[in-house]
Amino acid sequence: MEQRALWDEPAQGSSEEAPSSGSTGERTSRVRPGRELSLQQQAATVAPAVSASPPVLASIAVARPVRGEFTYSVPESLVSQLAPGQRVLVPFGRGTALGFYLGPAARPPGENVRLKPIQRVLEDSPSLPKDLIALLRFAAEHYRYPLGEVIRGSLPPGLSKPVDEKEAKPDVQQFAVALVNEVPPSLARAHAQSAALAYLLAVGGSAPLEEVSHAIPGARAHLKSLASKGLVRIEEKKLEAGVKEGLIQGRPDRLTPEQDAAGVTLREALDTGAFQPFLLHGVTGSGKTEVYLRAAEHALSLGKGSLILVPEIALTPQLVGRFRSRFGSEVAVLHSALKDRERLFHWQALRKGEVKIAVGVRSAVFAPVENLGLIVVDEEHDPSFKQDDSLRYQARDLAVVRGKQAGAVVVLGSATPALETLENVKKGRYRLLELKRRVDDRPMPTIEMVDLRQERPRDGMMTDEAPILSPPLLAAMEETLGRGQQVILFLNRRGHSTVLLCEVCGVSLKCTSCDVCMTHHRSQNRVVCHYCGLAMPVPDRCLECTGPMLKLGIGTERVEAEVLERIPTARVARLDRDSATSAEKLTEMLAAFARRELDVLVGTQMVAKGHDFPGVTLVCVVMADTSLAIPDFRAAERTFHLLTQVAGRAGRGKDPGRVLVQTYNPDAEPVKRVLAHDFDGFAQQELEWRKALAYPPFARMASIRLEGEHPEQTASVARHLGNIISRNMPPASVGVRLLGPAVAPIAKIRGKTRWQLLLKGPTHVALAPLLARVEAALVDVPSAVKVVIDVDPGAML
Repeated sequence: MEQRALWDEPAQGSSEEAPSSGSTGERTSRVRPGRELSLQQQAATVAPAVSASPPVLASIAVARPVRGEFTYSVPESLVSQLAPGQRVLVPFGRGTALGFYLGPAARPPGENVRLKPIQRVLEDSPSLPKDLIALLRFAAEHYRYPLGEVIRGSLPPGLSKPVDEKEAKPDVQQFAVALVNEVPPSLARAHAQSAALAYLLAVGGSAPLEEVSHAIPGARAHLKSLASKGLVRIEEKKLEAGVKEGLIQGRPDRLTPEQDAAGVTLREALDTGAFQPFLLHGVTGSGKTEVYLRAAEHALSLGKGSLILVPEIALTPQLVGRFRSRFGSEVAVLHSALKDRERLFHWQALRKGEVKIAVGVRSAVFAPVENLGLIVVDEEHDPSFKQDDSLRYQARDLAVVRGKQAGAVVVLGSATPALETLENVKKGRYRLLELKRRVDDRPMPTIEMVDLRQERPRDGMMTDEAPILSPPLLAAMEETLGRGQQVILFLNRRGHSTVLLCEVCGVSLKCTSCDVCMTHHRSQNRVVCHYCGLAMPVPDRCLECTGPMLKLGIGTERVEAEVLERIPTARVARLDRDSATSAEKLTEMLAAFARRELDVLVGTQMVAKGHDFPGVTLVCVVMADTSLAIPDFRAAERTFHLLTQVAGRAGRGKDPGRVLVQTYNPDAEPVKRVLAHDFDGFAQQELEWRKALAYPPFARMASIRLEGEHPEQTASVARHLGNIISRNMPPASVGVRLLGPAVAPIAKIRGKTRWQLLLKGPTHVALAPLLARVEAALVDVPSAVKVVIDVDPGAML
C-alpha cells in the first residue's frame, strides 16, 4: 500500500488541495493522483526535526478522496490510547480531517522531515475490528477507490464525521398504563386528568403517550400528574425496527428431507471453523430461510456471529421478523431507511459483542459482527448487491472475501443463481446444496402465457384510458378474489405513463437534462425524470408544435387505477419507491398484506423477491417485455430472474398457485424457459452464449465512464484515454480487449454528456496495469470531465 508523509508546511500543489470531506470521492480528474509532493520535495520545505529519541509513527487513512496512507507522529500522551481501527482527528492541509489509525508506520525516507502529530483520539475502542480493516483494504485496492473514503463509507452516521463517539440509545416509545379499573372520585374536579384516565381505560388500560395526547390535548402533562398519584404508570418500550404482526412466523415442527440434509452439511462446516462457500439452490417456497435460521442457531451455539444480507430494504421486514421471532434481541438491523440513531445503536451493539446476528442490505457486509462464523447472501443473484456510485462494490463478492478472511461459512442462496455463481460451482470453488421441492410437497405454480398480440383490446388503445389488463387476467383475478385469496400484480415501471408523445409531430416529451423520456405521475399531476429528479406540470400541448399529447406506456400507478376501476370492491395497495417512502410505510404495507387486510398488491420488483404470503394464489406479470430490450448483456438473465422470482410468490400456502404472464414477445427465450420452469436449460444456453462472446463469468470486466459538461471536450478525453489504453495493450495472447470509446447508451444525464470504454480480460490481474495507466492519466484531465472506473460493472447503461 502506498505510504505518504504529511508535513507541517505544505507547499503549493500538495495534498491540502484535495477536495473537502463532503466530496463524493469519485476517481475523477479532481482527485489528482500523483499530484501530492514526493517525500523529498516536501522534506525540502521544512526545517530539520530535532528529537532526542525516534518518535512513534502511525499509518493513517484520511477520509478524503486521496490515495494511499499517510504517516503521522504520535504524541507521547496518545501512545497508550491507540489501537488499530480507531478514529482519530488529524491535521490535513490547512485544516483537520477524520483519520483512521491502521497501525505503526515506518519512518519515511529523508532526514529533514517533521511529521504532523495526531491531534486527538475520537473513541475509546476501535470502530473497525481487524478483520474489517483487511476487508476494507481489499475493497479499496480491488475497486480502485481511496482507502479513507472506503472506510468512512462503511461506518454508520455518527462515526463518519470527525467528532467524538457518543453512545446511541435505542428508539423507545412511552406508554401509559392504568393502575386502576375505574376513574376514582378523587378526580371529580380534575376534569382533564379524568378524561385522560377514562381514555386509557376505554382502550384496554394501556396506550402510547402520543396516542392519548392526540385524542386529548395536553394529556402528556395530565398523565404525569396521574403517575405521581399512583393511578398511572409510564413505561418505555424499545421499538423493534421492522417487526409487525403478520411478518413473524414460528419455528416449523419438522424440516423437509432436503432442508435437513442441507442443515446437516452446514452444521458440519460450521464445526470445522474454516472457510467454506456454498450455493443453496432452492426453488421458490422450498424453505431456504429456515435453513439460514437453523445455521444461525448452530453458529450462535458455537459462540459465533452471523451476517445475513438481503438485496433490498423491502425484504428486511419479513426476514427481520422471522429472525427476531427466533432470536429476540440478538438481531441487529442495518439499512439506510433506519434513523441515524437506530443505525448507530445497532452498529455499536454489534461492535461490543452484545448482539451476534446482523440482518441488512449490501452495506451490512461491513457490519462489525464479532467472531463471525456464518455469512448468508439471500437472493444472491440480485443486481441490487452492486453499488452503483461512490465505492462501486459487489456485496456478494465481498461477502465471499470476508468469509475467506474470517474463516467463516458462506451461503449464497437463490432460486435463480447468478451465472457467475453457477460457474464457480462447476469449477469446484463452491459446494452445491439443492432444495428441489417446496415445503410440504406443495406444487410449483402453473404458469400460463397471455399473448397480448391476440388478447389486447382494440378500442381506444392509443389513449391513457386503454385497458392494460387482458380479459384472461381480469377473469383470473375476479375468480381468485371471489375465493377470498390474494393477488400480486407485477410491473417493473413506476408512475402512470412512461411516454408522452405528440399525436401530430411524434416528438416525445424528454427531460431537458437527460436523454430519457419523462414519466407521468398522475397522483402528483406532474411529469418526472427518474434519473435527475426534474419535475414539472403535465403539459396540455406539445412543446414543439402545440399538438395534443398521448400518454403511452404503463406504470404501476396506471395498473393500480385500472384494478380499482375494474374491481371496485377490491382492497388495493401499490408498493414502489413512490408509495413506500419510509421504512415504516413499507413495513406496515407488507404487514397489512400479510394479515390479509389487502386483496391486491401492485408493485415493482419490490414485490418480486423473497416475500412469503400464504394467501397469494395468483401472480400476474402485467408486461414481461419491459427489461428485454435494455442494451445490456445481462438483460435476458435479469428478465428470467425477475419473472421466476415473482412467479414464486404464488401458491406458498395450502392452496395451489397460478401465474399469468402477459407478453408481446412469447418467443423470447427467457419467457419460454420461465413457462417451463426450466432454469437449467436457460442457464446452459446463456452460458454458452457468454463463453462465445467472452463475457462474465468467462471474462473479467472494468468500465471507464466519463461525464462532462462540454460534449466535444468529453469526447476528446474519451478518445485520449482510449489511445493510452491502446498503446499499452498487452500481447494478444493475454486476451485483453478494449471496446470503445463510445457514447453511452444513455448519452446524457443531468446535463452531462456520457462516454464509456470497456475493458475485458481473463483475470483482474490482466486488467490492472491498464487501469493504473488510466489513473495516472487523470492528472491531465480537465476538471470539467469526471472519470469513473467501475470494476466488475453491474450495468452497461
